[in-house]
Parts: sequence; C-alpha cells; structure tokens
Amino acid sequence: MPVTSDHEEKACAILCTFCGIASRNVPAHIVYEDHEFMAFLDINPIRPGHVQLIARAHYPYFDDLVPDLAARMMQLGQRLAKAMKGIHRVERVGFVFTGGDIAHVHAHLVPLVGRTDITSTAYIEQKDLRFIGAPRAGSEELTEQAQLLRTALVVQ
Repeated sequence: MPVTSDHEEKACAILCTFCGIASRNVPAHIVYEDHEFMAFLDINPIRPGHVQLIARAHYPYFDDLVPDLAARMMQLGQRLAKAMKGIHRVERVGFVFTGGDIAHVHAHLVPLVGRTDITSTAYIEQKDLRFIGAPRAGSEELTEQAQLLRTALVVQ
C-alpha cells in the first residue's frame, strides 16, 4: 500500500532516501520525472549510466504495486532502456527489481557490457567471494550522463 496521509508522507520523506529524492529534499541527478515516477542516476553505478527508477508514492516492494502502476513502470523502463542503448552503445540493458537495500519500490537499469554486470553468487564457482561497493561516481560524470539521457528521451 502507498503512503496515504500527510503525516505518513512527511515521515516517509525523512526516513526513506527515495521518498526524499521523490520530494526533492535529497539531491539526485534526475533523468526523468512525471507525477508517478522518477528516474535518476545511481551514485554508485555498476556501469556508467546506471539508473534507478522509482515510484513517487512509497510502496515498499515490487509486489506491493497495483498491477497498472507496475505495468507503467515497466513501460517507462523500456523507454529508458532504448535511450540507454543508444547512448552507451550496448545491445542490452538490465532491468532488475532488487528490493534488498531500500524498502521503496525501485528498479535498476544497467547498460550491460559484460555477462556478469548483474549477477548472482549462485552462478559463481568461487563461493567465498567478497564484494565491495561500486565506486562513487563524480558529480561531473553524473551531470553529463543525466544530460545525455534527458536529451535521448526527448528525441524518442
């Protein structure tokens, strides 16, 4: 269920990073926004151009979305992916709902360069691997990537 009252909305904006971004209280490199969704660049990108797509309303997880909203989120993801393919010159863009970090429905869109850009330890032979966080992208890089994607979305 989405956040419904003004009190819940204010509490959510304070406690949830993505609600803070959706309300523009937390800065982000926004590439798309409308009344239902916002897309912005991940500050720890797997690959340059890694985008987070969120619902503006606070739904904790993907399965909490009403079907029509989930369908529109998928359609927007397809539109973003097409723009990203042109910008990053890749054949594929990964679209993943993870739900493991921030309890606010979001999808990662990642330009896929290699087959292991988005993966699972289930497919890795060496089970004692340790992962480190992706390096934080610089503001200049994020600004440039955001502008490229905003321009590509206008052209579509």
